[in-house]
Amino acid sequence: MINKRLLIKHLLAHNDENSFYDKKRKIDISQKEGKAKFLKHICALSNSNPKNNSYIVIGVEDEDNNIIGVDFFDDSKIQNLINAYLNHPPIVQYENIPFPHLPDDKVVGLVTIRPTGKITSLRKNIWKYYGGSVFFRDGSMSMPKVFDIELKDINSKIVEAIENHAQNNIEHTLDAVFHFMNTRKDYNAQYKVFKEYFVVCWSAQKKLVKEKTFFSRVDIELINEQVRLFFSVFDEVSISIDSDSFKIIEYVNLGLQNTNKYYPLEETIISFEDNANYNIETKLLFEPPQFDKKVLHHIYNANNAILEKLKKGLPFTKNEEQDLKNLPVTYLICYLNLFHEAIDKLHEAKPYLKAYSEELYSLYKEALRILRKVKYS
Repeated sequence: MINKRLLIKHLLAHNDENSFYDKKRKIDISQKEGKAKFLKHICALSNSNPKNNSYIVIGVEDEDNNIIGVDFFDDSKIQNLINAYLNHPPIVQYENIPFPHLPDDKVVGLVTIRPTGKITSLRKNIWKYYGGSVFFRDGSMSMPKVFDIELKDINSKIVEAIENHAQNNIEHTLDAVFHFMNTRKDYNAQYKVFKEYFVVCWSAQKKLVKEKTFFSRVDIELINEQVRLFFSVFDEVSISIDSDSFKIIEYVNLGLQNTNKYYPLEETIISFEDNANYNIETKLLFEPPQFDKKVLHHIYNANNAILEKLKKGLPFTKNEEQDLKNLPVTYLICYLNLFHEAIDKLHEAKPYLKAYSEELYSLYKEALRILRKVKYS
C-alpha cells in the first residue's frame, strides 16, 4: 500500500514538472477558466502516460517546492466532471494528504490519473478550448497536438520506481497513529483497526440535537495511506461503525428567518475487504428545501442591496451584519429554488467576502462545497 505523503515527497524530489507529474499552488474548478485548465492538464497527463499513473500535486510553491497546503477538497463528484467533458476519460482520484507542519485545516492535494490506454480529448467546448482538442505534455507544459497523434510509453519504469519507494511500513503507520492521537486528543481522538490491516483514526466533538447525536469538527484519516478522508469545522455528521465499514452521513443546516433544519447531504461508506483492499462509495441524499417564492424574492433583493454596500465599503447596521453573515447560504437557497442568477451573485461576492473577514470567506467556501456536490451528481 502506497504512503501518499512519501509519494508526494518523491515526486517533488524531481524538482521540475515533467511528462508524468505536475504541481500547482492551487486549482479552482468553480470558474470556467480554472475548470478548463484542470481538464487540459488531466487530458495531457493521461495521453502522455498511457501505461502508468500520473500525478498532480496541489499546494506547493512552484519555484522552491515549499509545501504550503490548500483547503480540504471533497472530490466525490470530480469524476463526474471528468466524464462530462472528456472522451475516453481516465480514472481520476483526488486525495487530501495531511502534513505534520501544516495547520489542521490545510492539506496537500494529490490527483492520481489512471489512463485507459486510449487517446483522451475534450468532448465539448470549454473556455477557450475547442471540443475535440487533444493535449500532451511537452516537458512541464500541457500542449495541444492536432497531427501525428501517438501514445508513447516512456515513463512506466520511472513511475514504478517512485511508487515502490513510497510503500508503507509498520513504522510509518505507528508514527502516524501516535501523531494523530496526540494532536487531536482535545476532540476525543480514537482509532480502529479493520480486517487486521487498515487503521482509521478519527476525532470529533459530540453534540445532541433533539435527541439525535451529531459530531462536529470531524477529522478522519486512513493511516495506512496517510489520506485524510473527511475534515470539516462547520458540518454536523453522524458516524456509524461495524467490523467491515465506516459510514459518515453529512448534514447541512439550512433555513430562512430562524427556521433552520438539518438536511442530510451525502452518505459516504468506506468498506474494508479481506484481501487488503478498500472501497469508498458516496451517495447524494440531498433534497433542496423549497420556500415561498415571495419570501425568496424579498431575501434575494435584500442580498443584492447588502452586496452593493459591501462592494462600496459602506457601514452596516446590526441587522445588516447578520444578513451579511447569512448571505452565502441564502444565495445558495435562492439558487436551489431556481433563482439562477443567485449563483452569479455569489461568485461576484467572493473577493469582497474574502476581504471582509475569514469567517465570511469560510461560509462562502462552505456554500460552494454544497453546490459542487449537488451540481455534479
